[in-house]
Amino acid sequence: MRTFPLCSGRLRILFLSGALLLLAIGGYASSHREAPLISNDPLADNTDVYAFKSPDDPNTITIIANYIPFQLPEGGPNYYTFGERIRYEIHIKNKANTAYDDITYRFTFSRNNEDPSTFFNIRLGKQNLKTTYICEKSVNGGPFTAIVSNGVVPAYNIGPRSIDTPGLGLGKDYNTLIEQSIATASSGEKVFCGPADDPFFVDLAGAFDVGNFRPDGNSVNPPKDGLARYNVHSIALKIPVNLLQKDGKSVSQASTILDPDYVIGVWASASRQKLKTLYGGGDVGYDGEYVQVSRLGMPLTNEAVIPIGMKDKWNTLTPYNGNDLQFAKYFTNPELALYMDDSQFGGAVPSLKALRIQSKSLGSFDFRNGKPGLFGLKGNSALDGTALAEAAFGGVLLPDNASPRAVDLLPIFYTGVPNLKPYQLATGKGGNPLAAGKPFIHNFLPTLGICFG
Repeated sequence: MRTFPLCSGRLRILFLSGALLLLAIGGYASSHREAPLISNDPLADNTDVYAFKSPDDPNTITIIANYIPFQLPEGGPNYYTFGERIRYEIHIKNKANTAYDDITYRFTFSRNNEDPSTFFNIRLGKQNLKTTYICEKSVNGGPFTAIVSNGVVPAYNIGPRSIDTPGLGLGKDYNTLIEQSIATASSGEKVFCGPADDPFFVDLAGAFDVGNFRPDGNSVNPPKDGLARYNVHSIALKIPVNLLQKDGKSVSQASTILDPDYVIGVWASASRQKLKTLYGGGDVGYDGEYVQVSRLGMPLTNEAVIPIGMKDKWNTLTPYNGNDLQFAKYFTNPELALYMDDSQFGGAVPSLKALRIQSKSLGSFDFRNGKPGLFGLKGNSALDGTALAEAAFGGVLLPDNASPRAVDLLPIFYTGVPNLKPYQLATGKGGNPLAAGKPFIHNFLPTLGICFG
């Protein structure tokens, strides 16, 4: 789950002194083919989740969940589209005291072959494998209600003849088809489902060569965007803030842009229907129950933090009821930190030389894997009034003397960062990291044991 402030202009992340790990992985990778099982089921594979204030309307939030990685635009004659018998869902958390989604949007897709007499995907106004969808919404764990009953996924942008004559006859402007495919839900949201260029830049070849990101590059070995010219399929929602805020309040009712009541958690998933083999008829049937096979909130969680032996399990779990506590150790001592540590393997990955984990942060604090980090301050009266105090969140942020990244990477990925000391800008601190600084973000949803993820 990634947390997002509904009132701020944009989402920014704070790093404590020496906390450079997220910068290293967040800038270079996303979540494509991140687990063994889901790599064999691309139709159900989440690639990214985005949440941001709509640039054309400050009273709405845009949430985008992308699926189906590495689509070649030329991939005919059977072009990519959303899968049938898959539940694509966007999950929203706006309360800290509930152990379930507070809002869920569910999408199910159907395909129809309009003209089986041709081998072209589009011809004479008809489209083969035309995809439509139903969008349903559940609030506060209640039943699902259809809010879009006849949504249409626009045809793939195959080429000018397919979009114009002798195809759909819409002229050569594909944007017209996109605009016609935007639906208005009965509850007020704008909805779009369809193909789009993958917006992420990632040097895949370098990233997975044990972190050889090639940030500088050279004429012989330049960085390469491994997602260039590939598409994804997007589910995009433009949602009025009052529909997301837990009490139904609009942006104008927020006390400040850091109002803690205007923070939501967002994650997405895909679930497959269980199969059963009907041996007598030699056929395959479906038993009605759906099982989650993919999930994504903060990109990179499963791809670059969870070890390969646990990736499939992570994909099957929701972040509720403490499910993700079993994975916390991979955030408090992340593997990538070993390649930013000269006492480990840092010297073998020179491209990460600018991101060395500090062994003497502020003169004495060691943030290398297995080291105490800030644990030496635990229980000290100097932490009173800070997020690290035992009366606040010290039990999670300073759990033991061998979990250095519990103080930064863990909340960044799991719960967001609170507007509390020391998670503030250095401006105004006067050199004292535990002093109050200039507030700049509050994207903290204190679910912790209820929804730790």
